[in-house]
Amino acid sequence: MAVGLDGFLEHLAHERRASAHTRDAYARDLGVAARRFADTGVPDWTRVTDADVRDLLAHRHRQGIQPASLARLLSALRSFYVWQMREGRAAANPAVDVRAPKRPARLPETADVDDLAALLDVTPETDIDIRDHALLELFYSAGIRLAEAVGLDAADVDLAGREARVLGKGARQRAVPVGRRAAAALARWLPVRERWAAADETALFVSVHGTRLSRSSVARRMDLWARRHGLPVHLHPHKLRHSFATHLLESSGDLRAVQELLGHAHISTTQVYTHLDFAHLARVYDAAHPRARHAADSAPEAAPGAGDPEAG
Repeated sequence: MAVGLDGFLEHLAHERRASAHTRDAYARDLGVAARRFADTGVPDWTRVTDADVRDLLAHRHRQGIQPASLARLLSALRSFYVWQMREGRAAANPAVDVRAPKRPARLPETADVDDLAALLDVTPETDIDIRDHALLELFYSAGIRLAEAVGLDAADVDLAGREARVLGKGARQRAVPVGRRAAAALARWLPVRERWAAADETALFVSVHGTRLSRSSVARRMDLWARRHGLPVHLHPHKLRHSFATHLLESSGDLRAVQELLGHAHISTTQVYTHLDFAHLARVYDAAHPRARHAADSAPEAAPGAGDPEAG
């Protein structure tokens, strides 16, 4: 069953330009599928049926695998068979009509605006705090992903023009705005970076060893910063991205603009951020709806006896 997997992973890397994270996840998922199919007597990938795929999902579900992981497993199988069919190695895609278990709706976690203001409105003293503060400001200012942040090179940031060019999912490049405070934080960081970075290192954010900062280091430093400054919730890079999107949408109401800034390929992905609270919706209604505005000015005069408990 292992035959073909290496070729598919090469296809992901060089043709689809999938990230290393995606390739590793697909390799693990297809390895799991191959072992299950072999255990149930399926001799090779060309003999897999839709019933085998359903059995695989049911088996993994009984093992306690969550719906999101099952959906990814199914996606890996579908993509693998699309490639197999293109290469003439399979006649059909047995995963195409199989549906993964429904995932429960889950709203993104966000941080409170005031909590973030307290977290970011500080003057960092040490070099490492200057770096971490610049990272935090950039995450909240631009709403970028963790992979996009660690992938940034110093040349990707234009402080004068207050923008950065990031490489997002699917190798799609986009420009993101860098807010005034983020630009100031980055301006403080760049001289430190010049002292820290190795001679041939291009990364914007580097470690004390002079090399590109890793994802795990960013996540660890961010959580440490939040605990040191008394933030009441766990903080991670994606929470800042969610906070950026939610707070921007609440202020602007422009879903398309938020979609562009986040780098979402489909508007449906961005619509998860429309979970505005009712109080906000009520304020928008009162300010904008013609039947709600100037209620006092347009109210009819009270009829004689109106308000008299004995009237009528």
